[in-house]
Amino acid sequence: MPVEFIGYVSAREQSEIFAPEGPEIDPAYIGATALLHERAGFDRALVAFHSNSPESILIAQHAASVTTQLGLLVAHRPGFTAPTLAARQFATLDHLSRGRVAVHIITGGNDIELQADGDNLTKADRYARTAEYLSILKREWSSAAPFDHDGRFYRIRGAHSAVRPYRPEGIPIYFGGASDEAIAVAAEYADGYALWGETLGGVGELVQRVKREAAHYGRKPRFSVSFRPIIADTEEEAWARAEQIEAEILARQRASGTLAGIALDTAGNTPNPDNLPTNAGSRRVQALSAQGDRHDTRLWTGVARATGGRWNSTSLVGTAEQVAHSLLDYYRIGVETFLIRGFDPLQDAQRYGRDLIPLVRALIEEEDSRRQVA
Repeated sequence: MPVEFIGYVSAREQSEIFAPEGPEIDPAYIGATALLHERAGFDRALVAFHSNSPESILIAQHAASVTTQLGLLVAHRPGFTAPTLAARQFATLDHLSRGRVAVHIITGGNDIELQADGDNLTKADRYARTAEYLSILKREWSSAAPFDHDGRFYRIRGAHSAVRPYRPEGIPIYFGGASDEAIAVAAEYADGYALWGETLGGVGELVQRVKREAAHYGRKPRFSVSFRPIIADTEEEAWARAEQIEAEILARQRASGTLAGIALDTAGNTPNPDNLPTNAGSRRVQALSAQGDRHDTRLWTGVARATGGRWNSTSLVGTAEQVAHSLLDYYRIGVETFLIRGFDPLQDAQRYGRDLIPLVRALIEEEDSRRQVA
């Protein structure tokens, strides 16, 4: 597919401006959100993973059970499940969903959050473990005969799975991380490399860097960028909504006295004495927001500044047509996947499907046609 859109399905309704209410897991909300994304034209929906959140594979299974077309991008942390078992879990879900599973590998950039699950490895060791984990995962999916493995983190004898991925091409692996260690792993194993929303220059730099590293392995990964689009009927209304969202987040911070409780990644609060995020992606976003709120034509970092850049928090602001043209600019520098989710989860997803996604697809189809003629 020339372009892919990924949305977001969570266990219950919440965002930086919506405090979670009701049960921790709301099956009706999961199902309704999955169906909304399917009908809105999303290709996949991300199911997140945190040290204090409901289990991502099980949430994805429920979302898959109420849909027929929507793909699920299941966030997964290496190290907490044996790689051979994880391979069979994902292959099983892939069969139950008829080939709709992809895996988003999150090595983890917040030391304190990871300790909540008993992981005390250093960042460098976590990425070394991830590389070994992914090599076993892929081998379990593809090996026709039992295999042994002797590595630094895993020692396996006679591994073999009776269940393989549903499709011959296997289960796609998405991977994020902007550090040297992350890019090294992504270059060797990732089918899709995921970035947080940065400027065209910043994204272009990472795209070229990963391309160079992946070329050493003869690989050509797709590239994904995450945004929180804020669209309205006029540009003025869109910027007014952006300012309102930031004001609501700041008001919630003042009321609670902390970043916790106003965002999905609550465990990411205050990871070190200097109150700086420990992962490279967050530091990049934080540095960008320190330079000002507006970048390029309509990239906005107001929420990233308010929240410390600890999660997907940068926005493209404008009318649907203006935001669509901004996404086209990212497509022109090599991005083929857009992970978009709103601050009003259901209403924004519905509007993206109605106003934004069809327009972006049309613009990209026109762009590709011009390229072919040229």
